[in-house]
Amino acid sequence: MRCANTDFCRRSREDEGPAVSSVSVVVPVYNERLNLEPLHREIGAAMATTGATWELILVDDASDDGSAEELARLATADGHVRVLTLAGRTGQSGALLAGFAAARGEVVVTLDADLQNDPADIPRLLAALPGHGAAIGWRQERNDTWVRRLSSRIANGVRNALTHETVKDTGCSLKAMRREYLRHLPRTQGVHRFLPTLVKLEGGSVVELPVGHRARRAGLSKYGIGNRLLVGIGDLLMVRWLQKRRVNVTVARQIGDGLEEGGPHAGEVAP
Repeated sequence: MRCANTDFCRRSREDEGPAVSSVSVVVPVYNERLNLEPLHREIGAAMATTGATWELILVDDASDDGSAEELARLATADGHVRVLTLAGRTGQSGALLAGFAAARGEVVVTLDADLQNDPADIPRLLAALPGHGAAIGWRQERNDTWVRRLSSRIANGVRNALTHETVKDTGCSLKAMRREYLRHLPRTQGVHRFLPTLVKLEGGSVVELPVGHRARRAGLSKYGIGNRLLVGIGDLLMVRWLQKRRVNVTVARQIGDGLEEGGPHAGEVAP
């Protein structure tokens, strides 16, 4: 895979380093002002142990609680931080898609901004990634209300049943994915709910690891039964359609590379 940013990836290859040489951590942000400073600190501490070149992409999904000012402060203070401010509210999928498009790392790590995902688990996911398209977390001990746990369990079960999957916890946002498998994601609402399945559709394998889960420290949850299960039905049908219509193409043989100097220009045919 050719690196999208030569300088960023050159720094990651200067010395023989870890199996994952460059990482883009992508975090959607919507009204999480009080969580941003500790989130930044914990991600920095986790990434410092990996030996990888890294960046933190914080995607502001039109917050109105002062998050924008805090994000600007973090970007000014730390060269690892990039802030993308979206023109309007797009939801978690839209914010992630914007972050994926801007990412320059070989691997993209995602997690929520609410501090319920523990950034200390990131190195374990990266260590498990070699040989796979994605390493994803599953929350072994949920620190949520019974309503959230129940709605998540029902939604996960329905998704698995209709997509013929066995993903333990697709609702866990803590994931490490090779960027090459994120290039052709459908630009639709709800895509974040099916990232493991979509990585598999692109030809990648997925490994699952138990990860920590913490109680929310500040702010309000953005999800409940209504937007976790009911809204996701339409997204589920879209993914099922993609699975059924998938075309697997294997090139058995190629002769020539077509790059000889002095050959016909694009659009021309040699006599």
